[in-house]
Amino acid sequence: QVQLVESGGGLVQAGGSLRLSCAASGRAFDIASMGWFRQAPGKERDFVATVSWNGTNTYYAGSVKGRFTISRDNAKNTLYLQMNSLKPEDTAVYYCAATLLRGTRRVGAEYNYWGQGTQVTVSS
Repeated sequence: QVQLVESGGGLVQAGGSLRLSCAASGRAFDIASMGWFRQAPGKERDFVATVSWNGTNTYYAGSVKGRFTISRDNAKNTLYLQMNSLKPEDTAVYYCAATLLRGTRRVGAEYNYWGQGTQVTVSS
């Protein structure tokens, strides 16, 4: 089993920045690709970004491309999401996810493990 714990969420004004972290524990060495998803109130969970097992390959949703950066530190078993130029529409609960599959994974069903989520609120 793998446990994922997110941190770094909070309240920020539009145009501001936040950095989310996701610490993995347990059988973290089994993890291949990792990703971030988000769910706004009354909406479905959406893909945000994914990174391959060695950090070489990344993929972003169009709505965040150029503003968000996903990265990982395998030595620390930690995933990051740097969010810049935040907009009110970025307000959501952000979830970290991990999969045993390699490559960049954009579909939630392909992920085996999920964190509990961290709230990000962007005020206008």
